[in-house]
Amino acid sequence: MRRRSFLGLAAAAPLALRSLPAAAAAAENPRIAADRQAALALLQPSARDLQHGLELHAQSVVVDTYGFGPQAAVDQAALARVIASGASEGEINDAREEMMMTRFVSDAAERAEFEGAWTAAGVTAIIRNAGEEGNNPLQLMKRLARWVHVTDHLRSRFPKAVRADDIAAARRAGHHAIVLTTNGVPLPGQWVNTRDELRLIPTFAGLGVRMMHVTYNRQNPLGTGCGEPTDGGLTDFGRQAVAELNRHGVVADVSHSSLRTSHDTAKASTRPMVASHSTAAALQPHIRAKTDEVIRAIADTGGLIGICCIQAFLGRGRDLPAFLDHIDHVARKFGVDHVGIGTDVGYASRLRPNDTPAPSRPPGRVRWEALWPAGALTPGTRDPRAAASLAWTNWPLFTVGLVQRGYPDDDIRKIIGGNMLRVLRANEA
Repeated sequence: MRRRSFLGLAAAAPLALRSLPAAAAAAENPRIAADRQAALALLQPSARDLQHGLELHAQSVVVDTYGFGPQAAVDQAALARVIASGASEGEINDAREEMMMTRFVSDAAERAEFEGAWTAAGVTAIIRNAGEEGNNPLQLMKRLARWVHVTDHLRSRFPKAVRADDIAAARRAGHHAIVLTTNGVPLPGQWVNTRDELRLIPTFAGLGVRMMHVTYNRQNPLGTGCGEPTDGGLTDFGRQAVAELNRHGVVADVSHSSLRTSHDTAKASTRPMVASHSTAAALQPHIRAKTDEVIRAIADTGGLIGICCIQAFLGRGRDLPAFLDHIDHVARKFGVDHVGIGTDVGYASRLRPNDTPAPSRPPGRVRWEALWPAGALTPGTRDPRAAASLAWTNWPLFTVGLVQRGYPDDDIRKIIGGNMLRVLRANEA
């Protein structure tokens, strides 16, 4: 869309583009404004659809079923000092992650960047990756501790939500809630007996974790990950783990599980479960996509599949319209109650502390959990609008796109947040 036509839309829908908080925050940030223009160029909404979509978004409870949200910039000078001190690869990664996840607590400029991105997205709550991939309890605890730190210090604006009602309360107060999820079930690894090995599930649930991955790419004691060449499905121990998740109100997530493990988990679960950030394999085959058979099994639990914004998983134009196609597929074939949006992306701060270049580091080995077969993470199209259209801060335009496609308001409210609230409530029971 040319700048002239974009400004024409702005003039035609002044309330939508100038008065709503999400629009005002976007206008103040050149990067967010550019991403929004790229999405509008692809959607080409009428002024009426644009205004209605943005107003509906602003009035709704919006839940990212799995995402990263805004992240702070890394202080490269501080990181260089860590590297120069002789730190191990693990220490270096911890230092980098600590800065990205917590610097906005103490840095006023980063706090403004953090809040501005949340406001532009108009998201009420994120089911936030708060546990590093794997089953090691201490490994999971590190990221969890960082987000407890954030929600403790910023509770007046960014509270931790442990119940669906906490998310609704945050919406009424104009706040943004963070729900914690871990990319694995915590296992002590002592293997005394199966019940003893699952004893940390209630501990992590007590810390506020409301969702856990059954597997992450690789085979683990619970089942097969999506990156493995052989699919053994959910193990006997995995079935016991799913029962324990159900018992303690923790949502089972099969986003990174194999197709058979995903299907088995759905059959084993007595509560609604999810593939919180995935896509429809019928539109684009991928190790992270779910077949119609699996989606049906998830829907039969009362659960949902959250459609993500990762270009490699989407097919076609790898852009916002392609993303909306996946929502259409699930909604039309399995019902609007069983689809959500789990972006699996975030917003990176524009700030660059000290304007210092990134310190050089020797190449590291691939992490154990990062099992991605060749071609699984191919880059997107060469059209820069495609990636920009899927920016996390374009959440309001995801709603506009649903308006364009003729979804009734009540159905849109379900897709952008209501369905995930229902799943959380059903697991609380």
